[in-house]
Amino acid sequence: MALLRTIGRNDAFMTLEGDGVLMRYPQAEDFAEWAALRESSRAFLTPWEPTWPRDDLTRPAFRRRLRHYARDLREDAAYPFFIFRNSDGALIGGATLSNVRRGVTQSCSLGYWMGESFSGNGYMKASVQALLPFVFSELCLHRLEAACLPNNEPSKRILLKTGFKLEGYARRYLKINGAWRDHLLFGMIETDHRA
Repeated sequence: MALLRTIGRNDAFMTLEGDGVLMRYPQAEDFAEWAALRESSRAFLTPWEPTWPRDDLTRPAFRRRLRHYARDLREDAAYPFFIFRNSDGALIGGATLSNVRRGVTQSCSLGYWMGESFSGNGYMKASVQALLPFVFSELCLHRLEAACLPNNEPSKRILLKTGFKLEGYARRYLKINGAWRDHLLFGMIETDHRA
């Protein structure tokens, strides 16, 4: 909760609720559950993510992560969320709105991950749907972007089902698991969300 207060937002911004999910900013007390979920899902996540730092799942690395998140929040640069299952409060994944651009662009990028044991149950779709009003009404942005590997069928389905439009193909767009990879580019504008 302190993270939100440091950027001057009220407590209503602390959590977002969706169908079966609750999303909130990461906190120090999340470390053990986060590290366990990421470790148990390592093989599942590795093909879709940047290379993990060697010390990624350590408490000092998590503290650095939280400091980075706090700075991003203060600077209106990114908004990180951990995703919890409503039924039992289990941490199941995360989503980040990053690369917030103001001025003439008014946009940000969406990235997300889900623990292996929770994937395929609709939780990420619900989480993305919960983020949309935050992006367009609370942050007052005009455009939300996302990208995924061409062979990531679950991610493509989530983006299309939540209203994103496939906009193109970017060669060597992001470095995933140590290699520059092509990505499909998706976008949504404020009027798409309201339609």
